[in-house]
Amino acid sequence: MFALLALCLLCSTAWAEYQSDRYSFSVPVGSGTGSQYATSGYGPITGVRMWERNNNIVTGFQLKYGFAWTPRVGRNTSDGVEMSLFEGEAIVQVSGKYNPSNFIYQLQFVTNRGRFLSAGQPLGLSFTHLPTNSESELRILSGRFTSAGITSLGAHFASVDETYGAGNTTGMMHLN
Repeated sequence: MFALLALCLLCSTAWAEYQSDRYSFSVPVGSGTGSQYATSGYGPITGVRMWERNNNIVTGFQLKYGFAWTPRVGRNTSDGVEMSLFEGEAIVQVSGKYNPSNFIYQLQFVTNRGRFLSAGQPLGLSFTHLPTNSESELRILSGRFTSAGITSLGAHFASVDETYGAGNTTGMMHLN
């Protein structure tokens, strides 16, 4: 009986270490003023939309999980860009430029196939959010925004559980 208990404890410890290895969080950059946001959905991210103001700052973005877009974070302007991901393609880097006292000036998403989508102006301090595990991909963006633009951005990376349906989404979680 004791051997069975020890084996169960050993397996659960190994499983917990395996799971924690597959999740990582990049600390948010930016001023952190405004309303909080966190995107979420089921299945892999399949698309990205971003908006910028006069090629200056990032004013908003959306992620697409499966076939459904999350609610927009921030606001959209006439200057928008969009990228759809291919089957098996994943976002493995989120980078850009920011000013610590106000906005995210540039935002760039890079995929495991070397494709990227960029919006905004390359001004300010640089940041790069990467997963700690090579099997992980972008799952959630979180931070803060105002009516003028995105003020803070953090990235959560994890492995996608293929048991989730690609067409299901929970939209956006508010972290008030």
